[in-house]
Amino acid sequence: MVHDVSAALAEFTHRFINVWQNETGDFPYSEALYGVASPCVVRTENEKVYWKALLATAPDGLNGISRALDIQLHKDIVPFFTSQYAGDMSATLDDLHLDLVQVWSEDDLQRLQENQIGHLVTQRRLKLSPTLFLATTDSELQLVSLCNLTGNVLLEQFGSKQREVLAESLSEFLSRLQPVIKK
Repeated sequence: MVHDVSAALAEFTHRFINVWQNETGDFPYSEALYGVASPCVVRTENEKVYWKALLATAPDGLNGISRALDIQLHKDIVPFFTSQYAGDMSATLDDLHLDLVQVWSEDDLQRLQENQIGHLVTQRRLKLSPTLFLATTDSELQLVSLCNLTGNVLLEQFGSKQREVLAESLSEFLSRLQPVIKK
């Protein structure tokens, strides 16, 4: 059975790639990921890596986070980060501009888990309820995250209790995103 988050992510990714192909005639590219190995690389040229999303093979999922912090992760976070390999994808939600964090390769999944652990440790130290980041924003102090307790998607101020609910679920959030080409 396909998890609804996996289906919503696949649908958004399809829309994202279609926008790129309709506007540029090509696959999405990243300059930041140039030279970084990934199974989703289509080609590299002019210090850019062109990519397409591929099904991921992550047998351990996000167990590194669960084991390190003795925490049970919300059921929606695992399929979000383990169902595909892709480059980060730009989007808007109303007036909010964001970049969805994606896993580029199996090695990148390890790095993502280490960063999520650091994020959760900081929240514990500050006595904040646990969230897992999903996307960056134009502000270094704001991020889009999943509340590990409720499954709500939040816009949170890093290191504070200031949080705004953007969507009741990750699937709803993904379905409302509008793909954007960020060159």
